[in-house]
Order: sequence, then structure tokens, then C-alpha cells
Amino acid sequence: MTEQTQQESNKKLVWRLVGIIGGMFVFAFALIPLYNVFCDITGINGKTRGQALYQDVKIDKKRVVTIEFLTNINRGMPWQFESRVKSMEVHPGELNEVRFYAKNRSKFDIIGQSVPSVSPGEAALYLNKTECFCFDQQRLVAGEEIEMPMKFYIDADLPEDISRLTLSYQLFNVTESVNAATEATK
Repeated sequence: MTEQTQQESNKKLVWRLVGIIGGMFVFAFALIPLYNVFCDITGINGKTRGQALYQDVKIDKKRVVTIEFLTNINRGMPWQFESRVKSMEVHPGELNEVRFYAKNRSKFDIIGQSVPSVSPGEAALYLNKTECFCFDQQRLVAGEEIEMPMKFYIDADLPEDISRLTLSYQLFNVTESVNAATEATK
């Protein structure tokens, strides 16, 4: 093999490796949106759908579903965050409301974002929220406290074998990312 042939072979190898690395980079960026679309469609991972409309839905008074409410705060988030009730019994199709409490215990303004999850994951397809604090970021000044409503109904098509579900919210501090995005748009 001549030196020129060896150099051409090396160049081809380098370009292949650059192409593979570029493909991996593009795949990594596409993975998150693809995963979110997959979860939205299937309800896997307990991801709930967006805002729903409540219109003369048939209420199944014969059936009772127990919903438990859990709240978690991401590490380093200096807020108090809790549901005003730990659980409630509802009838499928019935519009319900539960309130959540949040308090910024720090000396700084903080923006929080709640991320919901439903267990069992299959039930996420049947939990419809008409109003929720999780749809928007919550900005609390130092020491501020608020009550946040969440209105929902369980679709009457919820499988019969599901009589209990858990709605969990994880609260994250998004102050830095929101401020960085605001600065980038200036």
C-alpha cells in the first residue's frame, strides 16, 4: 500500500467517524422530543395530556375511583409544596377540584415548575385536567405563599380494573433557565 493510498484511506475513515459522531449528536437531540411524543400518545411513564375541556360528560355514579395526591420537591428547591388533601374519592365523569399550597421559604424570588406523573401509567390517558398550576410556571417572591387549584375529571372509559390511581407532582426550580432564556431574547 502506497503512502498516498494510506492517506486516502485515513481521510475516508476520519469522514466516516465524523459522520457517525454527527449522527449520534442529531439523534441525541431528537430523542427527547420523540420520547415526549411517544409518551403523550401511549400514556406510558404516567405523562398526562395537556388541558382538557369539560362538556356535559356522563357521570358514572355507580363507580368510585380513589385518587391519591403526592408532592415532591427537587433537591435544592426552598419551597414548601403540598396538596391540601391526601386523597379523594371521585366518580368518573364528575368535575373535581383539589388545591395545592406552595410557599417560597427563601430570601429570593424563585420560579417553580411542576411536572405531573400518574400511576399506573395507563390511567394517565383517562385523567383530564381542565385547570392546573402545572400548565404554567409559578413565580413566587421571597416569603410569598399561594393556593393553586387543579380541576380534573376521570374519563368514564377508565378500565374497570383501575379503581385507584396516584397523581404525583415533582416541583423544580427553573429560575436560572427562565432568566437565561429571557436574557437570550433581549
